[in-house]
Amino acid sequence: MLLGIDVGGTHTDAVIIDRGGVVATAKVETDHTNLIASLDAVLKKILRSKSGRLPISKINLSTTLTTNAIVEKQLEEVGVLAVSGPGLAPDYFNHDLGEHFHLIEGSIDHRGSLRLALNEVAAREAAADCQRNRLKVFAVVSKFSPRNPDIEQALAELVSAQSDFTTIGHRISGRLNFPRRLATAYYNAAVWRRYNLFADAIAQSIKKHKLDAPINILKADGGTIDFENSRKNPIQTILSGPAASVMGIIALSSITKDAIILDIGGTTTDIAIFADGAPLLEKEGVSFGGRATSVRAIGTHSIGIGGDSTITISPEGKLMVGPQRQGPPLALNGPQPTLIDACNVKGLCDLGDPDRSFAGLKKLAEKNSLTVVELADKVLDLALTTIRAEAGKLLETINQRPVYTVEEVVHGKKINPQRLYVMGGPAAILAPLLGRIFDLETEIPNNFAVANAIGAALTKTTMEIELFADTGKKTMFIPNLDIKRKVSSSYSLSDAQQDGVNELVKYLRENGHPEVTDQDVSVVEAEAFNMVDDYAVGSKTIRVSCQIRPGIEEEIK
Repeated sequence: MLLGIDVGGTHTDAVIIDRGGVVATAKVETDHTNLIASLDAVLKKILRSKSGRLPISKINLSTTLTTNAIVEKQLEEVGVLAVSGPGLAPDYFNHDLGEHFHLIEGSIDHRGSLRLALNEVAAREAAADCQRNRLKVFAVVSKFSPRNPDIEQALAELVSAQSDFTTIGHRISGRLNFPRRLATAYYNAAVWRRYNLFADAIAQSIKKHKLDAPINILKADGGTIDFENSRKNPIQTILSGPAASVMGIIALSSITKDAIILDIGGTTTDIAIFADGAPLLEKEGVSFGGRATSVRAIGTHSIGIGGDSTITISPEGKLMVGPQRQGPPLALNGPQPTLIDACNVKGLCDLGDPDRSFAGLKKLAEKNSLTVVELADKVLDLALTTIRAEAGKLLETINQRPVYTVEEVVHGKKINPQRLYVMGGPAAILAPLLGRIFDLETEIPNNFAVANAIGAALTKTTMEIELFADTGKKTMFIPNLDIKRKVSSSYSLSDAQQDGVNELVKYLRENGHPEVTDQDVSVVEAEAFNMVDDYAVGSKTIRVSCQIRPGIEEEIK
C-alpha cells in the first residue's frame, strides 16, 4: 500500500491507496509553527483508519517548507564563491545572492579546457572573509563546470574545514547556463539547514509510528526524489505542493484535451494549464526573487484566494478577498469573515454554524451601506472573476512562447481550453459557479478534497542527467552524478546514449528504486559536433540528455 501526505498551506492531508483504490483519508489543520505536529497528527489519524491492512510499502510526501523559506526570505547566509571567467559584469551575478558574494578570477572554456588558473590568493581571502562572518554554508560555482569540475572542486576543498555544507554547482545541474546554476546553488545552500531539521523530524515521526518503508519527497517537475538525496538537494523540493495537485488530477481524471486545472485550497488557488492532456513544463527552470534557477518545474501559478481568504473593505470602500488568511471561517469559530462564510450566506453550502457567517458578514455589510446578501454577491463575484482573469493572463503568456509539456515540445500550438477541472476543499461549492464564469464544461473528480495527497502517493521518481564527451580529450563526464572517465577516440553518439541510460538506471537502483529499467529512461537530446583543433583530426564533442519523465503508478491508478 502507498501512503501519500501533502503538507499544504491550510491543511495537511494523507491518503492510503492500494490496487483497489483509496483505503483511507485523513485531514488536519496545518500548524506552520510546528509542521511536524501536523505530520504526527495526520499519521496518527490515518494509521488508525488502516486497521490491520497490509503494510505500507512506500511513503511520498509533498511539503511547502522550501518554497516558503525562499518566498519569506527565511534563508541562511551563504558564502558564494563564483568563477565566471570573461564575459558578463560582476554586478550581473550577485543580485539577490546575499551579502557574501565573491567573484574570483579563473576561466574554463566551453570544452572544459583551463584558460586561466584559479586565483588561489583571492580564493583564500574570500574563504577568510566568510570565516570572519561565521558562515557555515557555501555555494561554489564556476562557468562551464559541467565540462570540467576542477575549479569547483578546488573551491569546495578550500572551504571544507569551515563548512557544514557546500553546494557544488555541477552536481546541481549538468546544463550550461551559469547564472541559473549559480542561483540554484545559492538557494540550495541557503535552505539546507532548515530543510534538514525538517527532514530529521520527518524521520523521527515515521519511526515513531513504526513505519518501515522508503520515503520520497515530491519535486517541482512532478516526480519524486529519494529522502536521503533530498537532504543534499533540498532545492529540488520547491513547488512540490503545486506539483502534487497536478499529479493528483492526472491520477483522478482522464484528461486528453487542452484544459485548465484549479486547485482551490484554504489560502491559495493554484492554476495549471494542460496541452493535449499533458501538463506544461518550465523547461529551463523556475524563478524566485528575480533570479532564474535550473530547477525544472510543472508550470503553475498561485494566487492568494482560497476558501479561508479574509474579506476586508478599506476605508475608501475597496473590497478585498485575500490574500491574507487569518484562520478558518467564522462558521468554524474563525476570527474574520471569509469566502466560505459568503458561500454560507448565499446557501451554496451549510458549513459549521451558518448563523455566525450571516452575523459576521451583516456587521461588515452595514458598515458599508450594503445588505448582507449584496456583500456576499460582491465577494463571490470578485473572487471568481479574479481567478478567471488570472487564468486568462497565464494562458495568454503561455500562448506567446513555445509550449513545452512533460512529454515533448509542441510546435506552433495555441492552447484553447475545452474543459475545467476543479479540486481542493471548496471545489464542490465553487465549481458550478466557476464553470459558468469560465464558460467551460466542468469536472470535479472523486476524492477532490484530498487530490494532492493522492497525487503525492502515486507519483513516480524522476531524474535528468547530462552527459558530455570530448573524443579529442578522450573524456566523458556526467556532472550531476560526478562521473568522469576516459573513453576512446572512437567513442560515438550511440555509445554516449547507452552510457547515459545505463548510468541513470544504475544510480537510481542504488538509491532506493530497484524497479527502474532501461525502458523507463528516455533520451531527450543527443547531438555530436565535429571539431577542428589540436587534439585530433575528426574529434567530436557529444552531448546527451537522459531522463525519466514524470508519471504516476498507472497499475494502481
